[in-house]
Amino acid sequence: MLFKDEQVILIIIAGTALLLLLGFFMVGFLLMFQKKQNKNAMEKAELKSSFKQELLKTRIEIQEETLNYVSREMHDNITQVLSFVKLNMGLLANKLTDEQKVKLNDSRELIAQTITDLRNLSKSLSFEHINALGLVKTLELEAIRVNKSGLINMDLNVEGEMYSLGEQRELVLFRIFQEALNNALKHADAANIKIGLYYNAQMFNLTIEDDGAGFQPELLTDKSGSGLRNMKNRAGLIGAEAVITSSLKQGCTIKLSLNPLVEENYANETHSNSPGR
Repeated sequence: MLFKDEQVILIIIAGTALLLLLGFFMVGFLLMFQKKQNKNAMEKAELKSSFKQELLKTRIEIQEETLNYVSREMHDNITQVLSFVKLNMGLLANKLTDEQKVKLNDSRELIAQTITDLRNLSKSLSFEHINALGLVKTLELEAIRVNKSGLINMDLNVEGEMYSLGEQRELVLFRIFQEALNNALKHADAANIKIGLYYNAQMFNLTIEDDGAGFQPELLTDKSGSGLRNMKNRAGLIGAEAVITSSLKQGCTIKLSLNPLVEENYANETHSNSPGR
């Protein structure tokens, strides 16, 4: 009788041990399955993010190629044609009356001013021009061009000891400025725009402020705010953080922060395919 009781106890212990092992196995399997699911989800998210980054890089490179092409066409073709027209108009002066000569000279001056404006505009579109001058000098020339146009008053302030941020970074920052200027003119109807560049050893900051109509913060997530999202995406490509704030009738402020000590991955990855090179 005692032997049978011992057998029953052993069977119970063995069964309990098997159930515990089965339980541990099930828990382990579920944990492994969940871990694999999480890993797959992370890999999928990384692939999606990488694809978006590559797509954005490609789009920006195509835009730069297009801008360079337009710049060359404006400089090499359109300005040459206008210069030829101006020259021909000068040759006609001897055959005109004094009153007609005055009108002709006025027209020639307008053409000359148009040629100058087109050349300046073509430079602002050219990657080579921005690369050669650097960010600060390019912005200084843009301030002169914009203020001469009378469309908006641009104030540029530079603080700290200037240093190069790298070709691609400075190009992207300048394109963000151009996007912000376009928004201030086209959508915000701003009268003034302030650009601030702040250099120190640990951090570079670019601030763009306008006194335009402003917008609701929800626009940043709306399809109609693609230009604003484009600025944030461009900033992300060069490792910069972009903060855009605005409210109705309070203008818009764009603040970009960039650590100059962090390796310029975007520039390294795209240097061999840089526009205009």
